[in-house]
Amino acid sequence: MDNLQGLMDQAPELIVTYGMKVVFAIVIFIIGKFLSNVAKNLTTKLLKKRKVDNTVVSFVANIAWSLVFVFTIVAMLGQIGVQTASLVAVIGAAGLAVGLALQGSLSNFAAGVLMVLFRPCRVGDYVEAAGIAGTVDEITIFSTKLLTPDNKVIIAPNSAMMDGTIINYSTMETRRLDLVIGVSYDANLAETKKVLTNILENSQYVLKDPAYTVAVAELADSSVNFVVRPWVKGSDYWPAHFEILEQIKVALDEAGIGIPYPQMDLYVKETPAA
Repeated sequence: MDNLQGLMDQAPELIVTYGMKVVFAIVIFIIGKFLSNVAKNLTTKLLKKRKVDNTVVSFVANIAWSLVFVFTIVAMLGQIGVQTASLVAVIGAAGLAVGLALQGSLSNFAAGVLMVLFRPCRVGDYVEAAGIAGTVDEITIFSTKLLTPDNKVIIAPNSAMMDGTIINYSTMETRRLDLVIGVSYDANLAETKKVLTNILENSQYVLKDPAYTVAVAELADSSVNFVVRPWVKGSDYWPAHFEILEQIKVALDEAGIGIPYPQMDLYVKETPAA
């Protein structure tokens, strides 16, 4: 009864003491959450003002928000009376256990950080990586979203993207078409070269600089192979490819220049009846 009476006597003092700590903890949490949003918005504005890529802006802004928020949680628990040193040790041990269990995800996270920092590709680039090809639609921390030309969505892990070779077809403004055109051995080479050159000269896609190339590249088994290498804008690559190939076929036919193709002679041997 005496102990109970003592507690009753101390109750107002305890309520005031711990109540104030809880109130201060709540105030710290509210202020910390507000400062987290301020840090995120401020980081976003500063990076956008410097015209940094949107992927980098989003990534760095989220990191700034997380750092301030974690600091807020630690400060709030310290105000209540929780031993933050022990808490940090527990969080570190838990983080190590989670890290060992999620090695694949962490490797994707690390690869995502590298992609954000070094930017081997950006949103809108057409790339080939990890055995797939498509237009980069979104780069997140763990994966990259690609859209194929036939409008399929491919989600590729960042580690797979960064561990292999990335071929970026959109980085440079110009690209070269590499066409191999085979003509008959009976064809006049000077006339053939003139026909191919006229097509490139009159094409709406072919650039004057760098200069194109039309030359005999190989005396193959059944044809003389010309290389036709015009330079075009990157955005015009496939339209130029299709149009120039069609024009070459039509022009060679009109000039009477043969394009050889595989042929097979079939002989039927009759056997005498038994």
